[in-house]
Amino acid sequence: MLQIENTIVSFDVLELKFVCELGACKGACCVEGDSGAPLEEEETKQIEDVYETVKKYMTPMGIKTVEKKGKWIIDSDGDKVTPLNNNKECVYTYKDKSGIVFCAIEKAFLNKEINFHKPLSCHLYPIRITKYKDFDAVNYERNKLCIPARVNGERLGVPIYKFVKAPLIRKYGAEWYEQLEIAVEELSKQNRINQY
Repeated sequence: MLQIENTIVSFDVLELKFVCELGACKGACCVEGDSGAPLEEEETKQIEDVYETVKKYMTPMGIKTVEKKGKWIIDSDGDKVTPLNNNKECVYTYKDKSGIVFCAIEKAFLNKEINFHKPLSCHLYPIRITKYKDFDAVNYERNKLCIPARVNGERLGVPIYKFVKAPLIRKYGAEWYEQLEIAVEELSKQNRINQY
């Protein structure tokens, strides 16, 4: 584990390789799971603010579910999350012609219609952050659906922390990320982690 400011980063995040392979997984991380995407407190308001713009990219079922359950809900663990269609895929998803699942919120963002990219928990995936009283634990979430992403990451030589650079900076800032890169370089020199 590596400590940077108020975070503890798992060596898996530094050593393991990962690059999404959407042709293989078809965006399964937006479909599989016990609950919707975890939301930060401010993200509930952001979703409410962008919903009318995002709605045009959503499926009819997603819209119907939002109208019934709300734009976000509190799950059985007491966490704020996105609602699910039939306890399966996130309401804010849609499929392209090839059957790959994408995020309607992100589509509106990429089309420069809104300023909210998508929930941070989605942007960070496969990293999951667990908040404790004095620190955040930054861990890699192992998921059999992402085996093709691990294979692709190995082929391309991209460690997880580099794959999720933008969302890590979004969460902790550029200075934090610079400290992470310096620490990884030093740990590699000392042979304490295997980055290559």
